Amino acid sequence: MAGPLAHLKVLDLSRILAGPWAGQVFADFGAEVIKVERPERGDDTRHWGPPYLKDEKGNDTADAAYYLSANRGKKSVTVDITTEDGQALIKEMAARCDILLENYKVDGLKKYGLDYESIKAINPGVIYCSITGFGQTGPYKNRAGYDAMIQGMGGLMSITGVPEGQPGAGPQKVGVAVADLMTGMYAVSSVLAAVVHRQHTGVGQHIDLALLDTQVSWLANQAQNYLTSGKSPERQGTGHPNIVPYQAVPSKDGYFMLAVGNDDQFKRFCGIAGVEELAENPAYGTNSARVMAREELVPQIEAATRKRDSAWWLQHLSDAHVPCGPINTLEEVFADPQVQARGMVVEQDHPEAGKVKTVRNPVIFSESALDYTQAPPVLGEHTEEVLRDLLGKSDEQVEELRNKSIV
Repeated sequence: MAGPLAHLKVLDLSRILAGPWAGQVFADFGAEVIKVERPERGDDTRHWGPPYLKDEKGNDTADAAYYLSANRGKKSVTVDITTEDGQALIKEMAARCDILLENYKVDGLKKYGLDYESIKAINPGVIYCSITGFGQTGPYKNRAGYDAMIQGMGGLMSITGVPEGQPGAGPQKVGVAVADLMTGMYAVSSVLAAVVHRQHTGVGQHIDLALLDTQVSWLANQAQNYLTSGKSPERQGTGHPNIVPYQAVPSKDGYFMLAVGNDDQFKRFCGIAGVEELAENPAYGTNSARVMAREELVPQIEAATRKRDSAWWLQHLSDAHVPCGPINTLEEVFADPQVQARGMVVEQDHPEAGKVKTVRNPVIFSESALDYTQAPPVLGEHTEEVLRDLLGKSDEQVEELRNKSIV
């Protein structure tokens, strides 16, 4: 395996998105990631379609695009953990792995003898990461947690969407499962921190990670705005609570994103837009003033931007180093020459589809290049390989496990 984490083994017992996203990052970075799934059905997201991956004849396979997005680079092993033999297999794997990821309900794995204390007893150095909706403690700990409800409970939807009093007003969910994705990323960083700790102390540990905690933590400046002022931020549409103008603005043929970050950029924008008087007006001369005058200033800016096409604005503002950008569809994103130059789409061999495309990890290492050779696995694709190579099972033992429907 290539990548800086090629020395690590990860046992991934998670499903859906937050845990699998973390597992995919570990796999991208070179770790051997063993994804344990239910026999016959597998991860729920395999069925979250359409769209489904097409085979070489153009027919739907059993795997939805959703599943493909979070499981590249892993080895799929099917094990029935509700059986004693299945639990024994998981323990054997855990004894040989550095990291275990799981997102069962609190104490959900305890009845199978696969909770942290049970795994720690056979592998004291294990780093065991538990992802739940609300954490291992607190009054909500036994509740199920899903991204959309967490976006609402964690405050994100209250600051996302069209402001009250405007057409289309109301809270909005972000278009991807950001609470899940950010939890997955925090899982990666916390596990790697625990790996470093173990290198210095020889001691593993249990990581308690909650979707709600994550959502609250990455409210970032909006949370600090509240803690500093005591006032809950309101929805600003595409606008920014602390910077003006920093939002989508109308053009003659659509919209584009204008992201003025300082006073000099505002002056340059005004010169290009032919509204120099705005920059010269003390009421708009500083960002703090512009934030306070948002309601009267933005309509004047929009009146100016409506006079020309988006392409004109993007060209002239970019030439003047005023930050701006198009509002692209995904088709336009993947056709963008910068996205293509950076190789953001990778293609891998797939046993059913021939080839499958996924979005590469955004990290580029100078000394440990990443290797995208393993496509998202079909269900149980690596069961026999892992049983033989990792656990040392014989052909007869593998066959017996299959006959008993354990794997």
